Amino acid sequence: MTGWLFNTFLLTGIVLNYMLMGVSFSAVFANLVTPERLEEISGYFAPILGISLMAAIVDLGAPLNYHLILGAGVYTFIYILARAFGKYFGAMSGARLMHMPDTVRKYLGLTLLPHSGVSLVFTGIICATLATQTQLVEIVQGTIAAAAVINEFIAVIAAKKGFELAGEIQKTQRKSE
Repeated sequence: MTGWLFNTFLLTGIVLNYMLMGVSFSAVFANLVTPERLEEISGYFAPILGISLMAAIVDLGAPLNYHLILGAGVYTFIYILARAFGKYFGAMSGARLMHMPDTVRKYLGLTLLPHSGVSLVFTGIICATLATQTQLVEIVQGTIAAAAVINEFIAVIAAKKGFELAGEIQKTQRKSE
């Protein structure tokens, strides 16, 4: 409601993103209540949150033209490599700057590789901003859709390996014995 009021009456030419406003509100709220009360509220809210997140991801992904995936080609690989490079070395340098343990420096970047929801949110924002540039919208949609599909296979395996190498999870034992 507050976002709608700002968009309608106070801001001209600027549109607030309601999803990002919700994330900001949730972060502030979570820091204002006690951990015990937050856990109690979260227990009541969990079923609603699950359905809401699923609806949001479907809503964000529905307008993407998945036929553009094959045409994204080189842009997809540039995006995936640039994103992976930024995540890995950004996490490494941030961990070094904050004097974190070696396991964080070495493996945090791997655990940050999977993505879907955030990239879809920003794809929606970009496509709305570039609405008059249909060729650019098609490139962005194809690139992000292809990267999301590829990353959901490759990056999840890399993230799992990062958690294993950091000692956060144990390798699964085969039950063939």
